Amino acid sequence: MKNVIFAGVGGQGVILASKVLMEVAKNAGYDVKESEVHGMAQRGGSVDCNVRYGEKVYSPLIPREEADFIVSLEMLEVMRKMEYLSPDGKLIVNREKVDPAPVQTGAMKYPPDLERWVAANVKNAIFVDTADILKEVGTRKALNIVMLGILSKDLEFSEAQWEAAIRSLVKEKFLDMNLKAFRLGRDYKEPGNG
Repeated sequence: MKNVIFAGVGGQGVILASKVLMEVAKNAGYDVKESEVHGMAQRGGSVDCNVRYGEKVYSPLIPREEADFIVSLEMLEVMRKMEYLSPDGKLIVNREKVDPAPVQTGAMKYPPDLERWVAANVKNAIFVDTADILKEVGTRKALNIVMLGILSKDLEFSEAQWEAAIRSLVKEKFLDMNLKAFRLGRDYKEPGNG
């Protein structure tokens, strides 16, 4: 059984990323379950998806401390999901910050040293600078697929399996851009790993 949580804010493509993983796993013969939480997604609120796949999956919800991976498309969203990461789980975090409504109105401040705290408290976390990759892709809307490309290196599916799933879920006019985003994410080298 593999447990993956995608987290982000409305408009970042969290749900599409989860659908691609579900399609890959289903096409590989796994039983797949998924759960989505949309919050105030259209207003930039939290969005997360649990994806579970394995020989037989009975529940779509990932219990606390059982996520093998948390892929966070926004830095603060990590904190909303941390309790779900297994002790040996991996955290993949986009360094981008999107101010939630209370920060935008001045009622709260964005935590200043969030990355340092996560790095000190999670043994297997990588922080991704996506700005240059997204510039090369030509759109910020491909962030979800870049992050999926990074995750894909840790899962058992081939690049061809991933690309087939992307082809089946992405509209033709956005396909080349998304395939490029996936490949750039898959080619991403973690700092210190060459």
